[in-house]
Amino acid sequence: MPDNVHLRMAHMITGSWISQMIYAAAKLEIADRIGAGSKSVAELADATGTHGRSLYRLLRGLASVGVFSEGAEGVFSLTPLAETLRRDSADSKWAQAVMMGEEHFAAWGDIVESVRTGETAFDRLFGKPIFEYLAERPEKASLFDAAMTSIHGHETRAMLDAFDLSDIKTFADIGGGNGTNVIGVLNKYPDMKGILFDLPHVVARAEENLKRSGLSDRCRVVGGDFFGSIPSGADAYFMRHIIHDWDDDRSERILRNVAAAAPAGARLLVVEHVLPKGNEPSFGKLLDINMLLLPGGVERTADEFTQLYASADFRLTRVVPFSGDLSVVEGVKI
Repeated sequence: MPDNVHLRMAHMITGSWISQMIYAAAKLEIADRIGAGSKSVAELADATGTHGRSLYRLLRGLASVGVFSEGAEGVFSLTPLAETLRRDSADSKWAQAVMMGEEHFAAWGDIVESVRTGETAFDRLFGKPIFEYLAERPEKASLFDAAMTSIHGHETRAMLDAFDLSDIKTFADIGGGNGTNVIGVLNKYPDMKGILFDLPHVVARAEENLKRSGLSDRCRVVGGDFFGSIPSGADAYFMRHIIHDWDDDRSERILRNVAAAAPAGARLLVVEHVLPKGNEPSFGKLLDINMLLLPGGVERTADEFTQLYASADFRLTRVVPFSGDLSVVEGVKI
């Protein structure tokens, strides 16, 4: 019998089998089709246009790891894990499962070449950077938005519980995406004004969310490119999971543009994984490889953030952890 080390390594080596099985089930919307009751494989195969025996093998495999449950032979129902794959569930992971199973999975398949060269796998495979690719494909961009909300949506409340923003008059969310974060901040601080800044095609998707939240009159929406210029008029500039998308040179360029827009004493608030040193486990250390393969960015240590801030005329004042190895990295414009 193999020892525990060999079994553990075998499970790690085959980890992508499970993730791609989950992707297939999500893509076929199996959890939504089963719903609150149960469905036979024959019913599911008919609804999805799939091969019955092959679909059964997929669901049986997923049931063996707790995703779906087989009752009578060939009849499946949802487990708590499978519930997260419903598109209409409160904390749905459907979009993340589909996104990770497509272009992301292809990029991970080219990992060796990226480690050899330092080049971004996505650009090499798809002929352009990921954000340009998404801009040309609205359906993919919408999926990306939903996936990011499912991954990061819970972070806003945790950040607001850990970090006081009550002294800020105007809060600028740079690269604010669909507006989830600035909506959470403005809802907590009713006297605060907001600026949401992102690419023009991105902020178009955010405007409706702000309108639904009743915040359009308190939040100015600005379309643009943070490699060009950033709106002035804020006393705090916030970026969540933005800087990690870029290498050091491009990150410095973004922060220099923030510095050009910000008055002396303005605060820079960056939410990222701050990597622990040594062998300490960290999801950010795994996400760092995803950054290498897709956008070409990097996760950083506190020392690396200190150096990056200084290069753009900010002084790093503190690092406030709030969830796992996520932190608010605070700086002040010199």
